[in-house]
Amino acid sequence: MDSVLSDRERLFRDTVAEFAAGRVAPLVADMDRNAEYDPRLVRDLFAQGLMGIEVPEAYGGLGAGLLDVVLAIEQLARVDPAIAVLVDVQNALLAAALVRYGTGDQKRRFLPTLAGGVVGSFALSEAEAGSDAFAMTTRAEPAPGGYRIHGEKAWITSAHEAGVFLVCARTGADARTPALTMFLVDRDSDGLRIGSRIDKLGIRASSTCDVTFDGVFVPEENVLGRAGQGMQIAVEALNIGKLGIAAQLVGLAEGALGHALAYAERRAQFGHPIAAFQGVRFPLARLRVEVDAARLTLYQTTRALTDGPDDPRQRLRDTAGAKLLASEVAERVASHALETFGGSGFTTACPAEKYYRDAKIGKIYEGTSNVQLRTIAATVFSVPEATEAVSTKGTRP
Repeated sequence: MDSVLSDRERLFRDTVAEFAAGRVAPLVADMDRNAEYDPRLVRDLFAQGLMGIEVPEAYGGLGAGLLDVVLAIEQLARVDPAIAVLVDVQNALLAAALVRYGTGDQKRRFLPTLAGGVVGSFALSEAEAGSDAFAMTTRAEPAPGGYRIHGEKAWITSAHEAGVFLVCARTGADARTPALTMFLVDRDSDGLRIGSRIDKLGIRASSTCDVTFDGVFVPEENVLGRAGQGMQIAVEALNIGKLGIAAQLVGLAEGALGHALAYAERRAQFGHPIAAFQGVRFPLARLRVEVDAARLTLYQTTRALTDGPDDPRQRLRDTAGAKLLASEVAERVASHALETFGGSGFTTACPAEKYYRDAKIGKIYEGTSNVQLRTIAATVFSVPEATEAVSTKGTRP
């Protein structure tokens, strides 16, 4: 894979890998057990510039590119997918949207804080607007000098730590009007309430909370892009976000596979390391190829998104494919890694157990696997998707 990276990109990747091994790895078990990030580690992420990778240097960031964001997430996820999620949301959703759509004033006000110590969160999903995210009911009503937001967002990542939220709300006159708008909302705004942390199966250190907006006032200057441009911004943000999740899952798969390979070489049965038996070595060899394929797809898609032609359909297809492939590979690798450890793999003392729990969300958030397949199919077929159930008239019961 080194052949597809520049010398600078390889150096950046290796620097993040060293940070992950030295600073993140010793804290993983406690963060997972306590279901919260170690605040010292969060401060270290900011100090290393990993919370503002694409933020221009003039605003306190590293001034790097999207592939650097992907590389950082991947290397962190090899050690802990939960900490990778924090870096993912900060860079791929919040900072990326501000860099691409923010006004000069918004960049001056928000980018230095996002790069320098304030965690951000992306508030899109609702209880009845998950896979169909744009069916949201949260609304923003015009008010003197700005808007007032009413509604409740659900399953919001990093909400517990966040100091600023990027909120998508309906600004059309009624539910039939699809006008959506993006707002930058401060955590301490009157009427904004953050719910309790939701206890989860995996990526437990990453906070997930509901966020309620009870007439929260947002000044006009905090509208990101134009009023009514929210769907366009959200689609682009989710394109980049899918690459962030794919990077997390490729890193997870690499981490789980690394543990399985090392264990297979040191665990002896019947007088030989179990890696000597085809029943062990062949499945792991196949997974090695699958992880490499997912990584190459991720890197090529990232480069195409930044340097390729501006083809919205192709971008949707490529990012959906990268996320779909990475999520399926990560789940297979994590499952087989656990089995490679045998009985000890089923214990919390085994690293494979956590990768297995962390992998499952990959097929669910940032669009389920079926949503990704629907997106890909729409670009593959000229025949539109059926909108009604196929009649069973005349068939046998």
